[in-house]
Amino acid sequence: MTAHAHILLVDDDPDLLRLLSMRLNAAGYRVTAVQSAEQALARLAIELPTLVISDIRLPGRDGMALFDEIRAQHAALPVILLTAHGTIPDAVEATARGAYAYLTKPFDGKVLLEKIAQALSLSLPSSASSLAPAAGDEAWRAGLISRSQRMHALLAEARLVAASDASILIRGDSGSGKELLACAIHRASGRADAPFVAVNCGAIPEQLLESELFGHVKGAFTGAVGNRPGLFQAAHGGTLFLDEIGDMPLLLQVKLLRVLQERAVRPVGADLAVPIDVRIVSATHRDLDAALADGQFREDLYYRLNVVTLSLPPLSERREDIALLANHFLQQLAGKYHKPLNGFAPDALEALMTASWPGNVRQLNNVVEQVCALATAPLVPLSLVQRALRVPSLEVLSYADAKQRFERDYLIQLLKLTDGNVADAARLAERNRTEFYRLLQKSGLTPSLFRADETVVADERQK
Repeated sequence: MTAHAHILLVDDDPDLLRLLSMRLNAAGYRVTAVQSAEQALARLAIELPTLVISDIRLPGRDGMALFDEIRAQHAALPVILLTAHGTIPDAVEATARGAYAYLTKPFDGKVLLEKIAQALSLSLPSSASSLAPAAGDEAWRAGLISRSQRMHALLAEARLVAASDASILIRGDSGSGKELLACAIHRASGRADAPFVAVNCGAIPEQLLESELFGHVKGAFTGAVGNRPGLFQAAHGGTLFLDEIGDMPLLLQVKLLRVLQERAVRPVGADLAVPIDVRIVSATHRDLDAALADGQFREDLYYRLNVVTLSLPPLSERREDIALLANHFLQQLAGKYHKPLNGFAPDALEALMTASWPGNVRQLNNVVEQVCALATAPLVPLSLVQRALRVPSLEVLSYADAKQRFERDYLIQLLKLTDGNVADAARLAERNRTEFYRLLQKSGLTPSLFRADETVVADERQK
């Protein structure tokens, strides 16, 4: 049980309210009891509880309307609904839309306590400094919708380190929300009023990345028609987010290390360095330990960036968040497509909950957008979800992943064309042999295999 958890209890039956309050108090919970949805919303504006238990049949605004309001304002707040026989269909629909559970009256008190314990295990961790933050206290983590224990532990750690100026390395698969987490750390820091600047190190060509990061002066190179400040200067006083830092070329890693050591940046072509005050948050989906071992990433830069590591779990390891996220995206996208969408049919939600999600939260958002575009009824059916899950989506690949895949296919075609002759392949690619060997190693390609028959080459392409 989560010690001292705060439960908001909503029911218009005073006898039931008194009985439930006594039972929950005896179980160690702090209880606030109200008799209407309006009173409940007033309490929510004052103090956010850990859990809401509400009857569906209420005077005035009913429990379903209250549930919708809670979902809109506090998407991660778990709700248990109490229902009489006649309102079971409403309760089933609400659970499909994200309610944690429903219980039919009369219910077994032991079952209720079990449901509460299960819901609280997915709510704020007991180690948090407060289980009832103020209503505006969640603004820093906007967009990071979650009720999973792993995510709450991660967010608690993120908020703790946000108060310092330590460099942070965020690890996580593509699409897991690394930039969202970096932005949340910025909002929770003392630099929140200064700029947050994000750059994808794998999406900018190597010859342009230095100018983008450090800026340049007029005449520094062909096309430099004026002075241009870089992203370090743009982020002065705030946070610079270096996404896919593992894709940064070695030469630029040396220059980045110098900037971090000297707290000053020298624009391309400039004689003098410019002082900068920037907090660095970086991210990667690559195995940097392997890159260190292969000599593809500098050890001194690695330790400079990796003062604190935060690891985002893939969506497949936080399945209790899938329904929350899916309904959150549905609410957002229903407005975009001007459709009165209320939620997912139970079997459609089950399909989402059990899918593999290799593209993580980004893929889930793409799937929900597709069903929103095609939906013709308020409740999204299973058939639309199955259709969206079967269709491969280019958006699942980040730019860096797509670039890496293209590069590997290009190298394979060159090796096939030259029958595995590295010198000829490098000449066609207009690269020296040393660099070409490095590209082959990075893509895991062995030239000698391309001197064999077509079957071996085909097998190599499938790796």
